[in-house]
Amino acid sequence: MSLEVVKAGIADTFQDAGRYGHQHLGINPNGAMDQIAMNVANSLVGNELNEAVLELCFPASALLFKKPALIALSGANFNAELNGKPVSINQSISVSAGSELKFTKTEKGVFCYLAVHGGFSLISWLGSNSTNVKAQVGGWKGRSLQKADAIEFKKNISIDDVKIFPWRANVFDFYSDAKSIQFLRGQEFDWLDEASQEKLMEESFTMTSLRDRMGYRLKGKELRRKNGELISTAATFGTVQLLPDGQIIILMADHQTTGGYPRVAQVIAADRSKLVQTCVGDEIFFREISLQEAEDLLLLQHKILKQIQVTCTVRLKEFFNSVR
Repeated sequence: MSLEVVKAGIADTFQDAGRYGHQHLGINPNGAMDQIAMNVANSLVGNELNEAVLELCFPASALLFKKPALIALSGANFNAELNGKPVSINQSISVSAGSELKFTKTEKGVFCYLAVHGGFSLISWLGSNSTNVKAQVGGWKGRSLQKADAIEFKKNISIDDVKIFPWRANVFDFYSDAKSIQFLRGQEFDWLDEASQEKLMEESFTMTSLRDRMGYRLKGKELRRKNGELISTAATFGTVQLLPDGQIIILMADHQTTGGYPRVAQVIAADRSKLVQTCVGDEIFFREISLQEAEDLLLLQHKILKQIQVTCTVRLKEFFNSVR
């Protein structure tokens, strides 16, 4: 046993980059809600960027390390404590056997990610370790973590000491200007009447409590459409659908594969992470950009993530060489 769940959280699951190529069979991709945080956490422990991580929601699980480990937290700040002492997110941390990690309160964000060096020993389904709770497959037994669950690590490390490494990943630019969510026009954008098109791009929308890994419902001025009903058609992470009551919902990682609501917009991939970390009551504004701008922003993010990964790899190599 490498890791034991001392106290279960409300909805903590293992997630990776997602399960793709099966939506035509009705199988949704799942995957980490905040893929940037997943990538950063993995970089800080020397993993491949898409290695499965533990996605934590608050209140989160309390975890007991039965073996030494190199870990990192990224994403939301839940005021983590290791053996009663605070530890920061976006830093590499070596953990000794017998150490307990717990989370005391929500400081900022919605989803926190725990990565361990080498990754967790999980059962893959259709090429992914992401948990599909509805199908009860993938991740850890196809479900959220429960008390007394015992998960193994893929690799063991010999460093049996608690150490917070002096470097930190700078993730500020990934989450800056969180109120501004950039989008592309959806296939049914023109179904909105002219006044509603203007409202979508000029008015604010508030995050409601009606939200989960399938979708976030927003509250704003009523949007009206000109056309009739839509035949069920493809949807994806970030699709903005217009509901019958004139409000909108943004589909998330556990989204359905098809839907019958008009797709009035598509949140760009580069803005999904800051979107999923917004809290209930937060206000957001939508800003339309071009496809070329969206592609450029995503490529820039990939470049920065690669730089973080390379830097962490070099520093971790130096550290491991120094303790041999």
